[in-house]
Parts: sequence; C-alpha cells; structure tokens
Amino acid sequence: MKQGIHPDYMATNAVCACGNRFDTMSTVEEIHVEICSVCHPFYTGKQRLVDTAGRVDRFKKKYGTVAEK
Repeated sequence: MKQGIHPDYMATNAVCACGNRFDTMSTVEEIHVEICSVCHPFYTGKQRLVDTAGRVDRFKKKYGTVAEK
C-alpha cells in the first residue's frame, strides 16, 4: 500500500435515533444511524414501522383499507 494516501482509522462513537450509543471504528469522528440492533425488529422480535417522511400515511390515504371478499 502507498504511504500517506489512506485516511486515519480511529475509534468513533455511533449514535442511533433511539438514543443508543456504541463504539466502533471508522474514518469519521461520529456516525448517526436511524436504526440499530437495540431497536431493529429482527433483533427485538417486535414489528415496528419506521415511517420516513410520512410514507405509510400517504400509502394508507391513497389505497385505504383492502376489502375482504
């Protein structure tokens, strides 16, 4: 590898939208994430809709409820 062209790899703090903080390694000082292992449905076993910019509400408004036959 060439010397002097690679960014510094350092310990950094990652912050989740749920408030969880954890340490990892990266080339930036702080990382902001929307979902982590503490709040992700795969790890928690609870289904949770992550509504980004009202997408779920717009879908429900546009399509409403599905009528059963």
